[in-house]
Amino acid sequence: MSIRLISTASLAAVLAACSSTPARNLAIEQSRNHLQSAQQDTQVRTQAPDELQRAAESLALALQAQTRGDGVADVDHLAYLADQRVNIAQETASARGSQALVAGAGAERDKTRLALRTREADTANAALAAAQQTNRRQQGQLMDAQAQGTRGQARIDDLEQQMHMMGAKKTDRGMVVTLGGILFYTGQARLLPAAQEDLRKLADFLKRNPTRSALIEGNTDSVGSLQSNQSLAQRRADAVASALVRMGVSADHLQTAANGEDSPVATNATAAGRQMNRRVEVIFAPQASTLSTN
Repeated sequence: MSIRLISTASLAAVLAACSSTPARNLAIEQSRNHLQSAQQDTQVRTQAPDELQRAAESLALALQAQTRGDGVADVDHLAYLADQRVNIAQETASARGSQALVAGAGAERDKTRLALRTREADTANAALAAAQQTNRRQQGQLMDAQAQGTRGQARIDDLEQQMHMMGAKKTDRGMVVTLGGILFYTGQARLLPAAQEDLRKLADFLKRNPTRSALIEGNTDSVGSLQSNQSLAQRRADAVASALVRMGVSADHLQTAANGEDSPVATNATAAGRQMNRRVEVIFAPQASTLSTN
């Protein structure tokens, strides 16, 4: 009775979590259906309650990750782990049922019935060995999946460190690296030598993450005409893109645009404010897939 109550409570907790899931996820639905089927199997409930409980807890973790808004790849990975634990529970129940059959096979006085029991035991042992082999294989797959998740997290951590080193800031448009200070000669689009170090960091980042694209936007202060500032902003954005290409970045992953004086970040009434507005911004749009850092 206690086993049945534990299994029922686990299933109720998972179904309650499903009701608050913000969006449909096929991997979670598949894992949930697989778990419900196992919960309804009397042999699994009685022979593998602990394994079934761990499967329910793993599915709950996947649902929590989806509710938090974690990436699809992370949610799918957790759902996969839950599904594998359901498989382990089913195989464990089958193996233990076979063991019970073997243990309960007593010696029979009649030689014919004894021979029959022996054959049944042999068959059960073979089934148990096959189930154990399957269980070991699935455990290996589970360990591989966990190791893959660890490597993926390491790549995410490394990416965040790279962004931090470039002074990137998180915005609604994605991560933004601002190239400020004195980058160009006055009124020109020719880069000063002092700008090379920041550009080299950008180039190294883009080359280490070849699937990443960037939008390069030029901005100016309000000194001069609107038309001339727009043209200057575009030429400066193009100059930054050209410098990155010369450093080995693929031109296919770069786009340029000009805001001119339309997007100030400080007042144009002071020299300090105008200097802050004379900038080039590099925007890295959000990307769902994990990036390479090799």
